[in-house]
Amino acid sequence: MDKALLIIDYSYDFVADDGRLTCGKPGQAIQQAIACKFEVYLAEDNPVFIMMDLHDLNDMAHPESKLFPPHNIRGTEGRELYGAVKEVYDQHKDNPLVFWIDKRRYSSFAGTPLHQYLSERQIKIIELTGVCTDICVLHTAVDGYNLGYTILVDRDAVQSFSQEGHEFALSHFEHSLGMTITSQS
Repeated sequence: MDKALLIIDYSYDFVADDGRLTCGKPGQAIQQAIACKFEVYLAEDNPVFIMMDLHDLNDMAHPESKLFPPHNIRGTEGRELYGAVKEVYDQHKDNPLVFWIDKRRYSSFAGTPLHQYLSERQIKIIELTGVCTDICVLHTAVDGYNLGYTILVDRDAVQSFSQEGHEFALSHFEHSLGMTITSQS
């Protein structure tokens, strides 16, 4: 166990055609890449962290309520993992290497036990997957960088609402944060 996979916000609301805040087809196109990584990490005895956005209906105090329509509402289908990633999760959710952590901010580190869990397992390398490249993945990357993690991003396992935002974030990862950007294709 020397690295960990983070699957960030790969939910029905963010990916499905009828999701409440969907990136649609671009987000759907990465499901096999994420599902494959999920399986590989577990096969290599490396942990997988599902980092899932959580909101309460009509929580007007949350800053996102002014920016986005209601999404990933507690107790709704919108918070379920999407497609092939959900299938892999359902097969392995009882595996002690699979963790589901709710988050209430863009970064997977903000207000969550993620850093503690990684530290306890002496993990120094994290790979980021999911959506949206230029929002939650980006904020997680910056916080991970500031905490001293080596960070990997596979461009085929992240996506966003716009191609411009996606490309900006990938460039920022590589040129401002020194991250390794890979591609399966």
